[in-house]
Amino acid sequence: MSLQSRKILLGVSGSIAAYKAAPLVRLLVKAGSEVRVVLTPAATAFVTPLTLATLSKNPVLQGFLKDERAGEWHNHVELGLWADALVVAPASANTLAHLAGGLCDTLLDAVYLSARCPVFVAPAMDLDMYRHPATQANLARLRSYGNTVWESPAGELASGLSGPGRMLEPEDIVRELEREFNQKN
Repeated sequence: MSLQSRKILLGVSGSIAAYKAAPLVRLLVKAGSEVRVVLTPAATAFVTPLTLATLSKNPVLQGFLKDERAGEWHNHVELGLWADALVVAPASANTLAHLAGGLCDTLLDAVYLSARCPVFVAPAMDLDMYRHPATQANLARLRSYGNTVWESPAGELASGLSGPGRMLEPEDIVRELEREFNQKN
């Protein structure tokens, strides 16, 4: 299987779709991948580090510092070099803007800027946020950098509206990653 022994770094940002990170981690681990998870501060309002650490069998990384008193930090450069793929799912409008603009105030931002591996982005936000010209420009910019942006499927959104903005389902993300790795072999 193409995900066997792959090192997948999953970035989870603050979106209601963060609940999909748990089954995504479970599917990636089941496929034989080693998964490490980086949460943005906003993501912790939607999914707990304990859930993702249990499913990934690795500690969840949230901030730059492991232990401020000891001066221990999460090395974003090492994480960026470790990964075979960086998957940002869900990618909120805020995170998309950070990545597209090169802003770097979360561990996920720093890992993205340091990553040498392929980067995959699964947007997730409400309909009007997704369609906004600023969001579309950020998605175009991310594509121009060589990142893969998975299209957001239409469907019912958390707000009750219907249209594009949904995050790809975990099964679809795993299929897309398998396709990517199969093309490289």
